[in-house]
Amino acid sequence: MSQAVVSPPPVRIGWLSIGALGILALALGTLQTVVDPALPLLQRELGVSSGEGALVSNAVLITGAAVAPVAGKLGDRYGGKRVLVRLMAVVSAGGLLAGLAPNLPVLLLGQVLQGAMVGALPLSFILVRKHLPAGESQLGMGLVMALFTGGGMVGTLTAGPIAEAFSWHWMFALPTIVIIAMTLLVARLMPHDPPVESEYGIDWPGVALLSGTLLAFMLGLVRATGDEGLPPLAIGALAVVVAALATGWVAVERRAASPMVDLRMLAKPAMWHACMLTIVITTGFGMVSFLVPQLLGVPGDGYGFGADTTDIGLFLLPGAIAGAVSDSVGGIAARRFGLRVVLIAGAVVMAATMTALISLHTAEWQLVLAKALAAMAAGAGTTALLTSATTAVETKDTGIATSLLVVTRVIGIALGVQIAAAILDAGADSKTGLPSESAFATGFAVAGVVAALSLLVVRITKKKGAQA
Repeated sequence: MSQAVVSPPPVRIGWLSIGALGILALALGTLQTVVDPALPLLQRELGVSSGEGALVSNAVLITGAAVAPVAGKLGDRYGGKRVLVRLMAVVSAGGLLAGLAPNLPVLLLGQVLQGAMVGALPLSFILVRKHLPAGESQLGMGLVMALFTGGGMVGTLTAGPIAEAFSWHWMFALPTIVIIAMTLLVARLMPHDPPVESEYGIDWPGVALLSGTLLAFMLGLVRATGDEGLPPLAIGALAVVVAALATGWVAVERRAASPMVDLRMLAKPAMWHACMLTIVITTGFGMVSFLVPQLLGVPGDGYGFGADTTDIGLFLLPGAIAGAVSDSVGGIAARRFGLRVVLIAGAVVMAATMTALISLHTAEWQLVLAKALAAMAAGAGTTALLTSATTAVETKDTGIATSLLVVTRVIGIALGVQIAAAILDAGADSKTGLPSESAFATGFAVAGVVAALSLLVVRITKKKGAQA
């Protein structure tokens, strides 16, 4: 059995190093979100449908769901900095490949490689928690999360001008150049965090089974809700595969001397409550994130607005700002007012906003305001859940705990995007191929129901927590 190398205690760092880590997160957030406002443009230039456009957006999330837990566990064991630098090499390769892509398959491959960026968040949280005093670590994690979300603002704002002034290829190339530069800076400024001493090696069977479970689930989700869909028998077979992989993973973890995920940690109320609520909140938000730019891009001779990529980016900017602000204050709000208050307030805001959009979507400002309110509600809720759950686990489990919550967030957003895309495809006009106005109304209604469902989940988890 292998034994990790023992290093001296971690060096306390200044905010210059945290700033470099935050700028890297900003660049990663930019690369992740340039696709959102440009989806209508990519669909036109590549000749793909709404469902295939959703696949372009979700390719990052599919890889991220499989990579994040592995990255978090390796970071816990061997050091966050070491794993982060190697992971950024994969992301950079994906960004450059997307920047050179001549067609949809190559673009999808680039997006798949870029999906490794999802693992950067738990690795950053490892570094922040190890190198900052306890009182400052939550602030540092909030800063990294806010800058990652803020990168979404930058990507949303710059995607259109870059695509229209040069080409859509540069939307991927420019953020990738920044990521390469910032990775070199982090490697120079950030001290190495010591590996965790262990007489056991990595639980590779557990790694393989969990990654396989998440990958099968995400691929099944994308295929089942795509343009052509899947027959019931194939969906049933995929469900059996996912269930078998998940069951095998649990069996392996129960017997492993040093499991990838300590099931006792996962069974803590703070962890599984956070996972349940995160997936519900982000599913509703994923639907909104897909529906709003699609509606803005529908030709303006009907019910749409005919907005180009630059205009869509400007319309989505307030939502990106709201998301960044709410990400930075979510943990603080939970400590001051209580986690349950933050969650209930967010669910009410989201449900009310989506209900209003069913009929009030005839002016740009209505969509802009709705996206901002949804981003604020979802950002505050998910960040509050993440910081609360992180403080409930041991420091040595920071990477795997946060990666599981990041994956849950990814799955929820992907689920919401695919549900919204399926609704629009089902309501598409047979002549034009464009989704009907009623399809958008249905999508907003479903998003409202999902948001309201989170209130029920809050109530259920409160009762179970009280019983425990």
